[in-house]
Amino acid sequence: MEAYKRWVRQNKDYVNSLETLANGLTWALPERFGDSEIGPEAVTTILGIIASIHGHIIDTAPDEEITGSIEAYSFPFSLCLSTLRGLESLVEAVAQHYYGNDKKWNFLAVTEATKVLVQLSLFRKSGYKMLLSGGETSNDDETNSNSLSSQDQIELKPGSGQAFNYMGNNHNPNPYDLEGRALSALSRFGENARMVSEPVRLSRVQQNQQQDATMEPAVSVIERPTLFGIMSQKGLPGALFLIGEVLFTTRSLAYVLLIRKYGTRSWTPWVVSMAMDCIGMSILSLVATSVAGGKKRRFHLSAPEMDEVKRRKLLFVLYLMRDPLFRKYTRQKLESVEKVLEPVPVIGFLAAQAVELIIGAQTRYTYMSGS
Repeated sequence: MEAYKRWVRQNKDYVNSLETLANGLTWALPERFGDSEIGPEAVTTILGIIASIHGHIIDTAPDEEITGSIEAYSFPFSLCLSTLRGLESLVEAVAQHYYGNDKKWNFLAVTEATKVLVQLSLFRKSGYKMLLSGGETSNDDETNSNSLSSQDQIELKPGSGQAFNYMGNNHNPNPYDLEGRALSALSRFGENARMVSEPVRLSRVQQNQQQDATMEPAVSVIERPTLFGIMSQKGLPGALFLIGEVLFTTRSLAYVLLIRKYGTRSWTPWVVSMAMDCIGMSILSLVATSVAGGKKRRFHLSAPEMDEVKRRKLLFVLYLMRDPLFRKYTRQKLESVEKVLEPVPVIGFLAAQAVELIIGAQTRYTYMSGS
């Protein structure tokens, strides 16, 4: 297994090319959106899980330096979420084939609830930081503030002559000076006297040094902000940020539960889902631009988080692909465009294929969920 991991990390570009080619070929499989697409969907799911595993192997490549952080042994949330996302499409296909369009929402509700629980656990584990790509991308761009500086490490070395000189006089004697040679000789004499008079103590000190050097990587723990800490430090903007993230995370589950109750022809799931997204984005925009006393921002978004905000804004386009808006408006517009371009050679054929692909993909919730 370790040999395979090394091969994947050394040939990650080649592996990504193969995965992209394989995923592209799955769209050419027969009965892609037919009555029996369990086989093609299973192939797509397996390829997606393999790609997720490869991505996890590449992302968790060990560093050359031993950091000693315990985060490397944490639960692989990103891999779990990627696997759940792939399995969700397969669950939908199987449930729709064997139980019909109405009963499939029961299974989708279970998978969405599982995914939401994992995302909320990751949200708490990460110190209540914004989830990137639904938690599939890590948002760890911080440095360990618990690491000691070089001067601190020198000061903490017991039995060291340099530490004694630094703590006592904050300077080292010049070996070419008469006074420096005298101080150096006196220091060596004191060290030899301690070695002769206290051999047991010296051995214990050396043993403690070895134990500290051995245990130091294991003690390096990255502290994460707590819910109470965010509420106390950030105040109202911190509470609003938490509410916005929870709304965005639970929006898909609320949408599925409402469709399960009212059906796809009702406007209630569509309106409630849109309202949750609008409220979440409004809160996020508010706390990101708010000021404390008109002097400085209380919330600062990093570059990956700004990209995540842009991605979430683009997800609003998917509302055009969700029923009942798609059935009453979007599909009619697509068919009108297809009829207009139909007489044009090549372009008409490509437009017809694109419209057919869009209409077929729209029948799958997992392709248009945006969660």
